[in-house]
Order: sequence, then structure tokens, then C-alpha cells
Amino acid sequence: MSTQVFINLAVQDLPKSIEFFKGLGFEQNLQFTDETASSIVISETIYVMLLTHPKFKEFIPKNAGISDARSATEVLVSLTMDNREAVDKMYAKALSLGATSFSEPIEMGSMYSRAIQDLDGHIWEFFYMDMNAAPPQ
Repeated sequence: MSTQVFINLAVQDLPKSIEFFKGLGFEQNLQFTDETASSIVISETIYVMLLTHPKFKEFIPKNAGISDARSATEVLVSLTMDNREAVDKMYAKALSLGATSFSEPIEMGSMYSRAIQDLDGHIWEFFYMDMNAAPPQ
């Protein structure tokens, strides 16, 4: 069995966050969705669990707080795209759905990326890496 990745994110407005990720083209798994949480399918092995703040607190120590992703970087989630055009398309789509730009485009030789902050400030980077142009090992 392949290892699966579940990214758990605290969100302020669950319905709006669900619509944001669905708007990016990802599917919602209703089997793991209720009024406190929603599973978003990124790929066969990557899932995002959108959790209301009270639900998120059930999984952390009682005295731990939830970071404000707009004022402190908690994580940078990077997703590969098939090409540069797909990077730009996903970036533009995210902005049209209410995301904000996080940084200028980054070009590092064979890698190209664009980053956004989602509705709750979580940072998502869309990137393409041309493996044929990557330096040899």
C-alpha cells in the first residue's frame, strides 16, 4: 500500500473553504465530511482535511493554540503541475476564488513556481520541474 498524506488545516469558514478547493478542481470526499470537517482529495495519495477550529483543537494538546497562518508561516504545501502553463492556470484560478498572492514567481533553473495564500492564509505553492533540464546527480 502506498503511503498517504493527510494535511490537516484549521479553517474559519468550512463551507467557503470547501468551495475554494472544489473551485480549484479537487473533489470532496463526502464519506469523511460533516459540519465540522471535510476531506478534499488532491490525488490518490494526498488529502486535505479541512477542520473547523473546535474540531482541529480535538487533535492538539489542550494548551496549544492554533496558529494564525496570515501572521506566521506554519507550513508550505507544494503541489506539482504538468507544465508552466498549468502552474499559471492554477495560480490564476486560486486568485479568482479569493486567494491572495504570496510571492513573485520563482524561477530556479529547471523549476518554476507560483505561491498563494488560501482563504485562511495557508501557503500553497504550485510548481513545475523539468526533470530533463535538472542538473545531474
